[in-house]
Parts: sequence; C-alpha cells; structure tokens
Amino acid sequence: MSFDTHNGTRGAKQPSAGLFLKLVNKLMMSRARKKDATMAGMRLLVLTTIGKKSGEPRSTPLAWFPGDDGTWLIAASAGGGAKNPAWYYNLAANPDRVTIELGGETIAVTAEQLHGEQRSRAWAAIVDSAANFGGYEEKTDREIPVIRLARA
Repeated sequence: MSFDTHNGTRGAKQPSAGLFLKLVNKLMMSRARKKDATMAGMRLLVLTTIGKKSGEPRSTPLAWFPGDDGTWLIAASAGGGAKNPAWYYNLAANPDRVTIELGGETIAVTAEQLHGEQRSRAWAAIVDSAANFGGYEEKTDREIPVIRLARA
C-alpha cells in the first residue's frame, strides 16, 4: 500500500524547529534508547529514516504500539497538526531504508502505511492504549496515517 495521506487544512499549531525543540528531541531520543523506555505511559522508540531531500539519516523519538505478529505501529499524528510530520515523507520515499532503536538494539525494518479496515483496527487499538491520540484526530481534518514497521 502507498503512503498517500495529504496534508489537511486545519490542525494544532506546531512548534518551530528551534533550539528548544532540538533539545527536547535529543533528550527524548536518549530516553527512548534505554530498555523499556516510556514517556507518559507510552512506549518509545527512535525511528531513523533517510531524508527525502537530503539523503541523510534523520532520527526521531516516537511512541509505538504493538502490532500483529511482533510488528510495531506508529502514528504520524504531529500532535493533531494540519501537516504530516517530515518523517512520514522520508518513510514514503524510502520505506525499506528504515531502522528503529528499541531497548538498546537497532533493528532494520520496512514501513507500510495501513489503509481501510486494517488502519481502522490499528487506530482503535492506539486510541484505546493512549487516549490523547483520539484528541489529535479531532484537531485536524486529515486522516492520521498509521504505519506498520516489520523486521526487514
């Protein structure tokens, strides 16, 4: 399936990519790389993609949720922002050049955007596990992409 979710026209205000956000991401990545890392009750991983424009590795700390058969689910929520996060476009450009760091291990994965009933079931499980994600969907008019990561 393709990565085909378009940006919306409304959504939560996104923080600028300034020094503060870089510091927060650095701290979150350090935390996410530890064994059994959590934040606000959610499990964390570090997603490393290849930049669509730069071709350089880009790492992002994200919440993850268990998928079927040992897969990992992530949501391109951007906190309910109108635009998909940059890492979503990096995945779309290079879905087979992705790694995650989890519990001190680096794992090569492939990324697939879920659609239809698969996406609906996965999104319901995510919202059941982390109710704040349901609020993100209410803030924007775009469908929040759900991505399944499977070992390569």
